[in-house]
Amino acid sequence: MPKPSWIIRESDVAGYSPANHSGTVNRRIISRETVGAQHVEVLVGTIEKNQGALPHAHPGIEQVCYLLSGSAIVEVEGERGELLPGDCCYFPPDKKHVFTVTSEEPARLLVIYSPPYEENPDRVIR
Repeated sequence: MPKPSWIIRESDVAGYSPANHSGTVNRRIISRETVGAQHVEVLVGTIEKNQGALPHAHPGIEQVCYLLSGSAIVEVEGERGELLPGDCCYFPPDKKHVFTVTSEEPARLLVIYSPPYEENPDRVIR
């Protein structure tokens, strides 16, 4: 059976290193480019130990991170918490946040943006 155009495999999408992150490879699996999505964007990220996102905020963009494997410390506006596999966190629009992997193995996470972030430098505050 041929794969429909609305099913995207992680292996079909090239990885990239996002700005303001270290030790991170993201794959934008749901986007304008892959399926024509206009109001949501979904990424799979892999982040090495002690690496992640430096402090930043996304004006007008909501962000959700669902941890698939590994562990991490997350921070929103100075409040910190620990993420374990199966945990989900929400970064409100305009709020500075940080994401740092604490597990020995790389963390894998699903990231959802609404509206799409698209790695647009105008849509981030560092």
